[in-house]
Amino acid sequence: MSSVPSSGGSYGGSVSGGHGGGKMSAGFGSAGRYGGSFGGGSNSGFGSSSSAGWSHSFGGGSVGGYGSSFLGASSGGGFGGGMGSWSGDSDGGLLNTSEKLTMQNLNDRLASYISKVNSLEQANLDLEEKIRQWYATHGPRPTEDYSQYYQTIQDLQKKITDAVAQNAGIVLQIDNARLAADDFKLKYENELAIRQNVEGDTNGLRMVLDELTLSRSDLEIQLESLQEELAALKKNHEEEVNQLKKHLSNTVNVEMNAAPGIDLQKVLDELRRDYESIMETKKKELETWYQTQSEEVSHQVTTTSKEHQSNQTEVIEMRRTVQTLEIDLQAQLSTKATLESSLADTEGRYCAQLAQLQASIGKVEAELTKLREEMERQSNEYKILLDVKERLEQEIITYRRLLDDGSAQIQDVAPHGTSSSSYYSSSSSSTAQGGRQASRGSPGSYGSESSYSREGSRESSTRDSSSRDISSRDGSSRDQHLTSQTRK
Repeated sequence: MSSVPSSGGSYGGSVSGGHGGGKMSAGFGSAGRYGGSFGGGSNSGFGSSSSAGWSHSFGGGSVGGYGSSFLGASSGGGFGGGMGSWSGDSDGGLLNTSEKLTMQNLNDRLASYISKVNSLEQANLDLEEKIRQWYATHGPRPTEDYSQYYQTIQDLQKKITDAVAQNAGIVLQIDNARLAADDFKLKYENELAIRQNVEGDTNGLRMVLDELTLSRSDLEIQLESLQEELAALKKNHEEEVNQLKKHLSNTVNVEMNAAPGIDLQKVLDELRRDYESIMETKKKELETWYQTQSEEVSHQVTTTSKEHQSNQTEVIEMRRTVQTLEIDLQAQLSTKATLESSLADTEGRYCAQLAQLQASIGKVEAELTKLREEMERQSNEYKILLDVKERLEQEIITYRRLLDDGSAQIQDVAPHGTSSSSYYSSSSSSTAQGGRQASRGSPGSYGSESSYSREGSRESSTRDSSSRDISSRDGSSRDQHLTSQTRK
């Protein structure tokens, strides 16, 4: 940074602004013994005079690119305002070295704060974009009207229920038919066994009947043989009687005076009567015995048949009762199995629904926890930013107080010369008017510097308001998110 003395007794100086100090020359109609430089930049130094007299160096800078410096007065506002420092000779200046270091330290802290604010603004923008994307993806969507499908769903559910009940009834009928078929098969087997038993009994009775027939035939044969024997005895008896008669007729009739003899005819008649009575008795006894035996056998056969029939009837009734009970048991078992299957299906369905609900609840709780942590983090960051803002405001107040002190000291030094007083007065007026009025030698230099300062202040205020808007939007978005989560 250099100063160029003006030719013809003019005041020489240079004004530079921005990073690196882009220079603008300005002339001031006054004595040439004063030289100075106005430097602007992030690291503007405190220069020395290139000519005799007073040497002034005004340095001010900003990392953010907004700043102005002239006459030791700086309008640094917002996030990027630079501060200018004014110093006199090395022997005795208005600000000592510690104040310079303090202001430089404050500038560095302001620069770091601005960079941090920019990074936080970018992070807030990214977070807002993520929140908008999340709400666009997971946010509440307008519910569609499905009322027109409710009746159809109910009809289908009713049809499904009827079909399930019908299928269960058909399965039950199939089981009943199978049990009835088994029952009829068992009955057939029982009837077949009964038939076989009856046939066996009939065959046994036929054998008994054959035996009785044989016995009767034997008795008839015995009767015929006895009748033949009786006829033979009668014939022999008649022959013997005839022979005896002939023999008696051929003999001499000698009469003797003796006891009367035995009447053989009478004796034979008695014998014949005795034998006939015996035969009749035996015949009656045999007929009686035969009738008795036949009646006993018939009675035994009848009794046995009745007992067998009653036993068979009881067995059939018992089997029918057992089959009926078995059919009822199978029906109850089928009903039990159907109900158990329905219960298992219902339990499985409700367990699946419960698991889905628990998973949804866990997911929502995890999202709520995450959002709460995010809100706490943003709240902490917001508190930190508020603290930093308060500290920065305190530093800005300190800056302003130092600048006011510097301006007062400059005004105290102004009476040392006419040129310098006019120079300082023009600079002060230019500072007060915000760059609308500059010195007569350079009408554009101070005005441009002041307009640069106004732009920096305006943009700084814009950034401050935008940061407050972002903070308010973050707060409102967090409140809205809390409200939506509470509704869920």
